[in-house]
This record gives sequence, C-alpha cells and structure tokens, in this order.
Amino acid sequence: MKIERSAGILLHPTSLPGKFGIGDLGPSAFHFVDFLKHAGQTLWQVFPLGPTSYGDSPYQCFSAFAGNPLLISPELLFKEGLLEKNDIEHTPNYNSHHIDFGSVINYKTSLLRKAFEKFKNDKKNIDEECKEFCKANEYWLEDYALFMAAKEYHNGVQWTNWDKAIAFRTKNAVKEWKEKLSDQIKYQKFVQYYFNKQWIAVKNYANENGIKIIGDLPIFIAYDSADLWANKELFTVLEDGSLEFVAGVPPDYFSATGQLWGNPLYRWKEMEKDNFLWWQQRISKLLNMIDIIRIDHFRGFDAYWRIPGGAETAINGKWIKAPGEKLFTILKSKFPELPIIAEDLGVITDSVIELRDKFNFPGIKILQFGFGKDGDKRFLPHNHIPNCVVHTGSHDNETTRGFFESEKGKHSGVYQWAEKYLNYHGHDIVFELINTAYASVSNIVIIPMQDVLNLGNEARMNFPGRPGGNWTWRFTWDQVDEKLAGLYKELAVMYERPPLKKKYTEDIEVFEE
Repeated sequence: MKIERSAGILLHPTSLPGKFGIGDLGPSAFHFVDFLKHAGQTLWQVFPLGPTSYGDSPYQCFSAFAGNPLLISPELLFKEGLLEKNDIEHTPNYNSHHIDFGSVINYKTSLLRKAFEKFKNDKKNIDEECKEFCKANEYWLEDYALFMAAKEYHNGVQWTNWDKAIAFRTKNAVKEWKEKLSDQIKYQKFVQYYFNKQWIAVKNYANENGIKIIGDLPIFIAYDSADLWANKELFTVLEDGSLEFVAGVPPDYFSATGQLWGNPLYRWKEMEKDNFLWWQQRISKLLNMIDIIRIDHFRGFDAYWRIPGGAETAINGKWIKAPGEKLFTILKSKFPELPIIAEDLGVITDSVIELRDKFNFPGIKILQFGFGKDGDKRFLPHNHIPNCVVHTGSHDNETTRGFFESEKGKHSGVYQWAEKYLNYHGHDIVFELINTAYASVSNIVIIPMQDVLNLGNEARMNFPGRPGGNWTWRFTWDQVDEKLAGLYKELAVMYERPPLKKKYTEDIEVFEE
C-alpha cells in the first residue's frame, strides 16, 4: 500500500457525543469529520463496524459482513419520517461519558422497531433503494437476516441450542423457517439497509473533505455468528456443532497459560478450493465501507496457534502454517491496490515479516511499548521506517496519560527513562509523545482521541481478558478546547502530514555534446 505522510485520529463511532446513550451516525459523526478537517487530519480510524454480541466487543460480532444497528441515528430516521418528534425528544437520562449497553440495546431496538413498522405500513416508504441493497448483498444478507431472526425466536441463545432442524440447516429447514419468520427477516434487512445508508453518507462526507476511513478486520470470526452457522464446512466445527479446534496464543511472559480466545479456525484447504471466495467477498464488502483495512492479528495469516476444542487453557496448542501468501496473491489480483495495514504486534517471526513485506503492507508501532530498559526498542522513533503506522497507544492499553501516571508511581524507571529519551521534563508529557509521533519518519500517525484530549485511564477503552465493562467510553464536545483543532493543524503542517507541495530541484536545459 502506497500512502503519503498523513495524520489521523482513532475514534470509534460509539464514542461520539449524542443523547441516545451511544454514539451514532447522526449529526455528531459529520461534526467530527469537520473537526478532523479543521485539525489538518486526513485519516479517521474506527474499530470493526459489525453487530456486537456478548461482551459488546466490536471484535466479536454476529457477522463479518453486517453493520451494527446501535450505530443507526434516530435523528436521521426522524428526518426520513420513520420516527415521530416525540420519539427523539424524550430520551432516557443517559450518562454522556459511559455506555450502558443493556439499556441502550433495549431502547434503540424499540426505536428501530417503530421505524420498521412505519416503513412497512407507509406506502410512500416502499424504497427501491432498499430492494437494490438487499439484492446486491444477497450473498451474505439472506443468511444473516435468517440467523438473527432465528436467534430472536430462540430468545437470543447460541445457535447450537436452537431447534435442531434450523441449527443444522437440514433438508427444507431453511425454506420453512424463512416462511415462518418472514416479518423478522424483513426487519433485519431493513436495519442493515439503514445502517449502510447512514454509514455510506458519513464515509462520502469524509472522503469529500479529504479524509479516508481506516477500518478494522478481525482475523477470526465469532463462533455464535451467521458466518459459521451458514458455512460450517469452512470452519473447525464438528457435525454436532462442537469446536474441533479454536484460536488463541501460546504461553508467554504475560501469561503462563497463554490466551484462549475460543474463536473457530479456518479450514484453509477447504477455502482454497474456490480461490478463497469467502475472503474475496469479505474484502470486497469491507472496501465498499472503508478506504483502508487494518488486519487485526496479521501474524495468523502466516501461522496460527491451534488449540483443541474444549481445552481449558491455551497451553496444549501447536503452530500451524497458514496459506497467507496464496490468499494475498489472489486478493491482490482481484483488488490491485489492496490497501492493508498489518497489525504485527506481539511475538513476530521472520516469516511474518517476510509475508508483510512481500505485499508491502505497513506494520504498526506503539510508542508506549518502547520505554524503559525492558521496552521493545523496535517501537522507538529512531527505529521507525517510512512504511509503518505509529500510535501513542492502542485500545487494549492504558491511555498515554494513564500509562505515564501509573509508571510515575513505580520503581521501574520507565517514566524517568521516557523523560530522558524525549528530552522533556515538563508537565505535559502526553503532548510531547504526540509531537514525537508526528515527527517520526512513519508515513502514518494515528492518535487515539483519548490522548488528543489528554484523558486518564477513566477513558480506557478495553481491558483484555475482562469479560464485561469494556468499550463504554464516550467524549462530549465541551471536552474539545476551541484551540485544539488549530494546534493539531500546526502539527500536521510542521511535520508535513500531508507533505507540502515543494519543488526541491530545478529544471535545467541539458544538451548533448
């Protein structure tokens, strides 16, 4: 992927301000694009946009193709005549900095149901665009809509606990259940149409203002998902629905038992039979939604840690080679530009680096990881290369302010080490680190919004391994100082993100002797 020097901000749409309990694709999304433009930013990075499942993580979704209904803006539905004024004026008294997912899900679902009934009963709203969307997305939408309708019918339980006929898609079961749940299926399609319509409007507005969207592709899918339920032959699931093998990472310095993620793995040999069609469709869909794809856990395309299904820890796994080179060669032939960022954090082997570099995918540098005598020095700016992405921190770590405040109270010497490295002994080390990121030779710098606002760990997004209470942070516009956009525009100009249009050489007339 070839990209000029640029800068951007990491902020998931759920973190946007608004009165409906969760950020959405309404006015605040467009206002945020305006802020990015005024701040000289040309990139907006988001997490996966799919419908979240248990735990509310955007990295565990009911579908690798669908959009999250919670992001649909009630205000925009009102403007289309699908909700009444009363529906959007009288909202619950939500915390403006914290998402209560349980309450929000119930509330927003009730609004979407109202909008659907209006859509269905008002002949003026028989939308040809909706029909066209359903037809164009039939390859995933039919299975997804039935999956979600059947899940609702079975009170939300995992698909293995459904009526056996539809759980295992036995003869005629799909046809019978489509008839049985026809109205619920139409509702699911309606929701996906409006998510797509609203998201594309935001993306188009961003693009028109010179801003590209960096989206996220989790390498693995969720077990309780339409992807697995409709394509069991492509994943490591046995005939009875139990998992033969699952994903994770081996024991390391941080965990003596490794990490047991529990996601199904791919049956790569089966996927190769049709030139990885499922992957071609997944990438095609994603590139309709975003401009640049960040692949989470990229190393899994080189080799993955395979753990027996039913294992209690990740200890008894083994590394299995993945056909990443074959896959990306085919994807590159279908999508010549293939704008991919490889999340290459963790223990990375030479073969992972070779795979990343063969396709010229930029890797990632996290500045927080480099400090102290035991820090990973690959992440420090003097070891950066142009073809990479630099962040101050990530969504899985403390905010930068939280990180430095934590280290100040320890005897590790990390904070003092950082002061010496940065040659900074003032009171705003967070901004100094951001300035250092901008000064890096890395072509791309992305700063989490929490660091832009200089927030502590009260604004941390995710605690890996914690089952609940993650992904809840939101900001409000009164936290955005009126001078902030100007400050970041100065940084972007100073460090040529994007490059200034300079002419470094002179044209001279040269004659042959």
